[in-house]
Amino acid sequence: METTTQQEICSQIRSFLQTEILPLELKFLNQSFNKSLPILEEKRQKVKQLGLWAPHLPLYLGGLGLNLTEFAQVSEILGTTPYGHYLFNCNAPDIGNMELLLSHASEELKQKYLMPLMSGEIRSCFSMTEPEFAGSNPVRMGTTARREGDEYVINGHKWFTSSADGAAFAIVMANTDETATNPYRRASMIIVPTATKGFNLIRNISVMGEAGEGYASHAEIIYKDCSVPVSNLIGQEGSGFALAQERLGPGRIHHCMRWIGICERAFDLMCKRAVSREISDGVKLGEMQMIQQWIAESRAGINAARLLVLDAAHKMEKNGAKEAREEISVIKFFVADVLDKVLDRAIQTHGALGMTDDTPLAYWYSHERASRIYDGPDEAHKASLARKILKDYGLNLKNN
Repeated sequence: METTTQQEICSQIRSFLQTEILPLELKFLNQSFNKSLPILEEKRQKVKQLGLWAPHLPLYLGGLGLNLTEFAQVSEILGTTPYGHYLFNCNAPDIGNMELLLSHASEELKQKYLMPLMSGEIRSCFSMTEPEFAGSNPVRMGTTARREGDEYVINGHKWFTSSADGAAFAIVMANTDETATNPYRRASMIIVPTATKGFNLIRNISVMGEAGEGYASHAEIIYKDCSVPVSNLIGQEGSGFALAQERLGPGRIHHCMRWIGICERAFDLMCKRAVSREISDGVKLGEMQMIQQWIAESRAGINAARLLVLDAAHKMEKNGAKEAREEISVIKFFVADVLDKVLDRAIQTHGALGMTDDTPLAYWYSHERASRIYDGPDEAHKASLARKILKDYGLNLKNN
């Protein structure tokens, strides 16, 4: 049997999106996610039939067996449409949860939760952020998991638990030892089935006027005396922060390459608009120097962002996430900034059309503004990177 090359995989995925998804994209964007779900599920089955399912997973688990750098290239292609990652079962937060469970869950948990997640039978969510505490300092957390016999009793308030609506289970970050001297050893990760008594999905949070539903939503959740077996613990008690860091490293690579895919699609739309739109008789928009400047700056920014992310992915694969911390911080704020600028320029180039839902630009502009906030705000990453650099130069930095 011949081995499918990375180039062939990318070509097949690109062709599938162009023929099967892009013609339906605006229809999907202008109706609820659940209404689009039956067609999306049909397309997911086609992905399986083509042998392109779950590119991030090992071959023996039904995936394509791509390494991080290879998957980064695929992630860019999938990012050119809002539905790409979902269709190929490598969407956040499921992809991070799969990787976490694959590495650290017990065999019992793998059979019960990981296997159906990998096959696309169920979805999951990741419950970490809390409205009462700044997300830039993840060790500050109010949710507790008190052990009572063979069970954890969870109490707490979470929000922006993405895709909780319709998910089968949540991975919850909760303090299992609030008295631990080391604040990084207080929390643990625990699986909570969403059908558990005490798991209360309060609402899908309205983001820039849209609450969303199903996979395309962010939930506020209150855990009230929510009891689950101690065996639902992932890894060791007190390892929650370390697991979160391990999960976030590849996650940032995934996100950044998805953002670059969005940039490429927005860039393509911007250029097509520039050469087709007349601003006066015989004069095209692309003849304006300002538009040319935006196109040139966008091309340079996207290319630079891609190289930075692939470099970070390569270093993480070779030396581990700890050694690639600086590179991961750089790509988080740099690529988010490029995304922000490219989308803004593309919308401006389209004029009033850019503000409508007749293109995917407005959807991305409203949904991806959060790229500069989640997984740590840009300012936190910049400060961390600068402190590391200045420390190397001999500056004795105080804790501020």
